Amino acid sequence: MTIAGIDKTALLAELRTLVETDLEVLTASQEEAQAGATHEENKAEGDKDMRSTEDSYLARGLAKRVTELRSAVAMLSALALRSFAEDSKISLTAVVEAEDDEGVLLRYFVAPVGGGIVLGSGASKISVVTPLSPLGQALLGRELDDEVEIRTPQGPKSLSVIGIV
Repeated sequence: MTIAGIDKTALLAELRTLVETDLEVLTASQEEAQAGATHEENKAEGDKDMRSTEDSYLARGLAKRVTELRSAVAMLSALALRSFAEDSKISLTAVVEAEDDEGVLLRYFVAPVGGGIVLGSGASKISVVTPLSPLGQALLGRELDDEVEIRTPQGPKSLSVIGIV
């Protein structure tokens, strides 16, 4: 394994903080949209006035996203990190180091939520992938030195798993 110095507890804490921040922002937006939808100045002035209807759609959509984020925070709070040996298969909470066709080093944290979020900074950036994503599905069950083929909008891409913790 070539991955050294990875603190998965810190990664999980950073991911949870980012999701909680999103939750706070969206909760405030949802409350504002809901207040706007029910405010007396927002009542329809005619049969073509759709302000309150549009605000209620927005509030409903934001409420759904707030519920999803609350669930995500709960999942991350209950997530038990596990250690991976050299012969382990990639599963939830693994940090995977891979090399692409051009020799670029990539790092992924397999988490139940938060796909697309980038943790860390500089050379220690780690992208979050979920088991539902195409990359997450391709990585699950793989082992050290496995080749992983994924389809991207730019065409097929090959990754070589060079580390798992």
